[in-house]
Amino acid sequence: MKKIILAVLTGAVMAATGCVRTVNDSHAASIWFGRDKFDEHFPRSVDQVYDAASMVVSRDGALMSEFIPHDTTNYVRCLQARVSNCNVWIRVESVSGGPEVTALIVQARTLDHTSNARLANQLDTEIAVELEHMNGK
Repeated sequence: MKKIILAVLTGAVMAATGCVRTVNDSHAASIWFGRDKFDEHFPRSVDQVYDAASMVVSRDGALMSEFIPHDTTNYVRCLQARVSNCNVWIRVESVSGGPEVTALIVQARTLDHTSNARLANQLDTEIAVELEHMNGK
């Protein structure tokens, strides 16, 4: 009986864990349920939004890597960071919807592979505030 219970619990844990696709087109180990990303559109250039995102991440944590994903153009830029002991991925890309409309996607997961919607939303908001601050200069 104990072996059956152990087998059922092991199967449940294995079913709940796995990989999720990050916004930079890679995969990360995680527990798949829960919202972990927020997206926003800004009437700004890719460079302006990306600069605001990297400034916010550098202020709140540590920037780990910056890159342009494979099979994309210079109108898509990504970064990976560590903020508040969480992994953060940010994708900035140009979208059709006007002369300069840029999409920002912020994804955050804790080190134990669960979603962190609060942090993703906080960073998304801080980036929007930083863009407004940059606009005022």
